[in-house]
Amino acid sequence: MGSSITRRQALLGALGATGGALAAAAPPVIETHVHLFDPQRVPYAPGAPYKPAAYTLEDHTRLVEAAGLAHSIIVHPEPYQDDHRYLEYCFAHEPRPGYFKGTCLFDPFGEDTAGRMRALADRWPKRIVALRIHEMSMTPEAAGPIRNRDMRDPRMRACWRVVASMGIAVQMHFIPGQAPHIGRLAAEFSETPVILDHMGRPGQGTDTEYAEVLKLAELPRVIVKYSSWGEYKGDLSRLTRRLYDTFGPERIIWGTLGNTAAEYRKQAARFEELLSFASEAERAAIRGGNARRLFFD
Repeated sequence: MGSSITRRQALLGALGATGGALAAAAPPVIETHVHLFDPQRVPYAPGAPYKPAAYTLEDHTRLVEAAGLAHSIIVHPEPYQDDHRYLEYCFAHEPRPGYFKGTCLFDPFGEDTAGRMRALADRWPKRIVALRIHEMSMTPEAAGPIRNRDMRDPRMRACWRVVASMGIAVQMHFIPGQAPHIGRLAAEFSETPVILDHMGRPGQGTDTEYAEVLKLAELPRVIVKYSSWGEYKGDLSRLTRRLYDTFGPERIIWGTLGNTAAEYRKQAARFEELLSFASEAERAAIRGGNARRLFFD
């Protein structure tokens, strides 16, 4: 008798050993998307595209202790551009040894990017988990703040090659219209994990464009970050189920948990409500098990 498997089952098999991760005891919570700012300690870059209020290492440490977070990933924010001094300060003064990992931000077109990225990773072995790339417009910008570089430019491909050689991920912050460009590079560098920030920004493109974001799930190393819910104005319950059915619980990670214990409790309650259809093992994987396997094991 013949047999068939679903697309999700095929993707599950491609990841390998995932079933064991989901069947294991409930893992702790990992914050996969925190921006830390301390402009008094490290001033924002002259070309910073925005200048937020401070949310310092000390502020975050209070949340870590109140919520019992196991780890956090510092997503190096645009106001610092390619100045990573505060990221390095946080590594040096983390709540406990090995608590933090982080992303970096360098210009994909910069001639010195490969060397600087490797130097940062060498200073902090096994701490830099991804290069974050911002593609928040369909109009390329060749200069100015580090964003919206042309995804079709050969220099972008060369940058992805460097990332692949370092064994880290590409973390994409993008609007849905950029999904086909991401897909072409992700398919070429198929062993490199690609993280899609903030659910791929649904609502900031057409339904057809967002269908291209979901199509990226066909590439087994693409992971979606379940974060920034408050910016989505559509049916979040429906979107949650769609992401679950498309990527599977083994390729969803949770982030942007709030800056205070009260905000975290609110986020946690909403998470349980939105994912109530999933098993406890699956919710545990999304809360922290997947991030632990991807970034900390």
